[in-house]
Amino acid sequence: MNGVNPGLRAGEDEMRYLGSNIEAGKKRATLEKPILSLHPPWTTIFKGERVTLRCDGYHPLLLELRPISTLWYLGHLLLPSHKKSIEVQTPGVYRCQTRGAPVSDPIHLSVSNDWLILQVPFAAVFEGEPLVLRCRGWYDKVVYKLYYYHDGQPVRYFHSSANYTVPQARASDSGPYQCSGTMRIPVESTPMFSAKVAVTVQELFQTPVLRVTGQTEARGAALGGVMLRCETLLHPQKRDTPLQFAFYKYSRSVRRFDWGAEYTVPEPEVGELESYWCEAATATRSVRKRSPWLQLSGRGSPLDLASTTAPVPQAAALAPASKPLSFRKPPVSRSVPSVTSVPNTTSAGLQFPAGRAPTTGPPACAPLTPLEQTDAALKPDVDLLLREMQLLKGLLSQVVLELKEPQAFPEHRETLETSSSHFAVSRGTPETTTVES
Repeated sequence: MNGVNPGLRAGEDEMRYLGSNIEAGKKRATLEKPILSLHPPWTTIFKGERVTLRCDGYHPLLLELRPISTLWYLGHLLLPSHKKSIEVQTPGVYRCQTRGAPVSDPIHLSVSNDWLILQVPFAAVFEGEPLVLRCRGWYDKVVYKLYYYHDGQPVRYFHSSANYTVPQARASDSGPYQCSGTMRIPVESTPMFSAKVAVTVQELFQTPVLRVTGQTEARGAALGGVMLRCETLLHPQKRDTPLQFAFYKYSRSVRRFDWGAEYTVPEPEVGELESYWCEAATATRSVRKRSPWLQLSGRGSPLDLASTTAPVPQAAALAPASKPLSFRKPPVSRSVPSVTSVPNTTSAGLQFPAGRAPTTGPPACAPLTPLEQTDAALKPDVDLLLREMQLLKGLLSQVVLELKEPQAFPEHRETLETSSSHFAVSRGTPETTTVES
């Protein structure tokens, strides 16, 4: 072993070192996609124009006999070029791939033969970033009386060619865009419209959620409490974006924006955990999102400290499922005598002995329906009215006969006066008077 050539041993060490670098380079390359870019950065061009596609991937520094090639795809068709960048003018979906890496995200290139096109950037636009739109005339002719439209509504007017920029895009800025204008070819034309282009503003990070993560023990003069964490998730393409967090109790800030996503609620305020919420934002505050109120877990959870100390919210008593009960005294019929109070009764109602349930009373004691009550109340009046009508009919007959022959019936006058006085005095009696003819 002592006779081994030192140069051979050094060569073996070098090969082992290069082999380890190759394995590390392969592992790293398999985790990253190459980045495909477009120059100029517009996804719609005029027929006959050419644009440049560039594929930037991970290229490990290895000593190889041939350079690392790049694969290009148009749809599912493999293109013959292996360069890092290519020029294209054919519409379609382009992708690229470097050795040991997955396929890149696609770029869709459109080619138009219209007089007017609306150009949007190829790269995804995220919340808080500027959104730039370009209305372009045929081979850069000047566009006059230029309008930009969003969801069919005009949002900006320019006298001549100009880009429309949204400084800080929001999710509400997503949707179809279009532009219109006139061109001098050679005289000014009628208004022309471009094709509609869909724009999507990507969400930078999700709406944060405030959660209880644990308890902190009291140490010395410092009191214990409950640890809260403001959790959110960044878009995979923006996972390196730094975020700041703030915490609030009701509308009062208990901790201003800071890089820490955790906050400790002091022990005296543990009973009011459901009044806390948090806010996440970028460092420039271009994107800010607030969380809902803290939602505690089920009763009995070791972290649900407010379940035994916090009072029940008053709003729960006014929930739609807990409407206050209303009691209404049933109407009493005039024909039914009122019931006097009985022992063991209070203003709240009848009190039944303990262990006994109330039973249904006899049918005679059942309250009458409103229709039955009305019928029972009106029946005596109807009978009386019929009797009075019969009496009146008899009196009228006597009057008619007396008018015809006043001398022939002198005794009827006394009967008529007696009957009239009886009618006026005894209205409520069922008696009738017989009229002799």
